[in-house]
Amino acid sequence: MIDYKNIKNLVLLLVILVPLIGFSQIPDGYYDGTEGLSGDDLREELSDIIGPHSSQSYSSLWDHFYDTDRKENGYVWDMYSDVPGGEPSYNYTFFSDQCGNYSGEGSCYNREHSFPKSWFGDQSPMNTDLYHLYPTDGYTNGQRSNYPFGETNNATWTSTNGTKKGACSYPGYSGTIFEPIDEYKGDFARTYFYMLTRYKSQVNNWNSPMLSGDDFSEWALNLLYEWHTNDTVSVKELNRNDEVYNIQNNRNPFIDYPGFAEDIWMEPNSINDYLAYDINIWYSDYTINLSSNEAEFNTIVIYDTSGRVVANYKIQSTQINLHQSLNNGIYLAKLNSNKAEILLKFAVVN
Repeated sequence: MIDYKNIKNLVLLLVILVPLIGFSQIPDGYYDGTEGLSGDDLREELSDIIGPHSSQSYSSLWDHFYDTDRKENGYVWDMYSDVPGGEPSYNYTFFSDQCGNYSGEGSCYNREHSFPKSWFGDQSPMNTDLYHLYPTDGYTNGQRSNYPFGETNNATWTSTNGTKKGACSYPGYSGTIFEPIDEYKGDFARTYFYMLTRYKSQVNNWNSPMLSGDDFSEWALNLLYEWHTNDTVSVKELNRNDEVYNIQNNRNPFIDYPGFAEDIWMEPNSINDYLAYDINIWYSDYTINLSSNEAEFNTIVIYDTSGRVVANYKIQSTQINLHQSLNNGIYLAKLNSNKAEILLKFAVVN
């Protein structure tokens, strides 16, 4: 397993390093066999642990939502209309407000495949897997269609709680996307980590702008990992994980142990795996910081997710002052010396 690369506001990552035992009811020994694994080996082992599950009927989802997605006030917990800490524009009562037809927001709620069913051909058991099915406003669900998740600076439609649809502004993709509010982005990221782990052997046959082969496309992984680190596991997710486990007899590992996501997808794929140099990198206010200069690296090149060079400097100390601030996102730092070239990933979270 790899060490977390430090991030500005480091507490965001430190939170997800701590196993959430005591809050979530993880069965004893459930994750036995994952110790010491990382990368594809860990993803494969987790896939064996969480699948197969007890598949449910599509009609039974209405009943299950009452257990998995009920607010303390008894209303439907709809992440596309909820206003955390405030009052949403409308509330749904279980069963009586099921869709049905809708004419606009607030008409009725339906069964949202947050991982669109067209991506996997509406096949079983994915089409009724509660870990990616949520009750949501019918009209908003219709606006979502089967667009990928993303971020947009130019929304063509915005819901009453701030959920948006528009052209993607996140690096690496320019098509139409659907963007949930910040408070639920981590929920959906961990949903997607689950889907690509539970159905690892089938992903290669699926079709989505967020997928490439049997894994995420690069832009999608960067996006989802940012969402995962910025919006950490909530009590809502912990409780839902337990409720779905009671129904399906499997769990979402990325809720139980959020650090699994880094162990699988954020490993450096360079000679850094084989060198003894103990070097970490982090960013803070125009400054790249190195935890060690023992390898006598002389240059550092910073790339964004599209491969564009955003900074290129000589290393004269363990602090490199940049000429510009880095925007939020995942970056790759290439350190060069006469002896080695090392690649390190780091994130900027303002």
